[in-house]
Amino acid sequence: MTAALLYPFIIVAGILQALGNSMNAQLRGHLVNPFLAASVSFLPIVFVFATLFLVMPAPLPSMENLASMPWYAPLGGVAGAVAVFGGLAFVDKVGAGPFNGLTLTANILTSLALDAFGMFGLQGGGFKPMPWLGGLLMAIGVSFIARATPGDTHEQDAGHGLDGRLLYPFIVVAGALQAIGVVWNAQLRGALLNPWLAATVSFLPVVFVFVLVFLLLPKPLPQRTDVEGVRWWMPLAGLTGAVAVFAGLLFVDKVGAGAFNGLLITANLLTSVALDHFGLLGMKQVTAGPSRLGGATVMVAGIVLISVF
Repeated sequence: MTAALLYPFIIVAGILQALGNSMNAQLRGHLVNPFLAASVSFLPIVFVFATLFLVMPAPLPSMENLASMPWYAPLGGVAGAVAVFGGLAFVDKVGAGPFNGLTLTANILTSLALDAFGMFGLQGGGFKPMPWLGGLLMAIGVSFIARATPGDTHEQDAGHGLDGRLLYPFIVVAGALQAIGVVWNAQLRGALLNPWLAATVSFLPVVFVFVLVFLLLPKPLPQRTDVEGVRWWMPLAGLTGAVAVFAGLLFVDKVGAGAFNGLLITANLLTSVALDHFGLLGMKQVTAGPSRLGGATVMVAGIVLISVF
């Protein structure tokens, strides 16, 4: 199958990922405790993938498959979840714009490096100037969108005694791990053969970590009025976001990490701009002005360079 035929599925995954982010934001607002919200969001994912594996248990990996599996492969979900932890810990200190801009830029550039050097089982393509130019354009586009995002100032840092810019290196690492996690998940799928089993194994450690942190830090807890405000679709946020992880399991080794993450991120951000513009899913309405639209246009140009060349 031609890799380009997979692009529409990756774009849909990016759209669902953006919807999941907004749904998660609403869930966190009502459940108050971010670790409780994350646990509620991730638990249905494990349930669904485990159920699908029980219904469709074939194929199963052999002992040779398991023996050849890289030690890091089952940690792909945990690597990707670092960005979630980073958002929980740092977004209020550095602002949503800088956080998302740094995370996505690190994701894009790391993906291109993985493709260029053939790391973690990918086929190395060497240095190609046009995809890297596309990565630069995407980083510029992200920065324009981030500038136009409400709450991206450092006024929130006042009073906590820490310059938010000191956290930038940690946020960059989170974005890089997000890209690496996609490739590790592909390695996991290759070793376990069954995509449903691979997805279950990938998400189980993430759920364990979030539940453990919630048990250690159970406060604050939501009040009854908070819980009553939870809409039926809010706990499904994790499932919509999980589509992107599952797409990575299936497609990243076929289209390349750069093209996969570039398409995913572009679809994600364009959908986010639309959600903000129309105030959907409870998001604060923010008109898509010249800065956001210009950034989106530059990002589309960047992904064309990454995908074509």
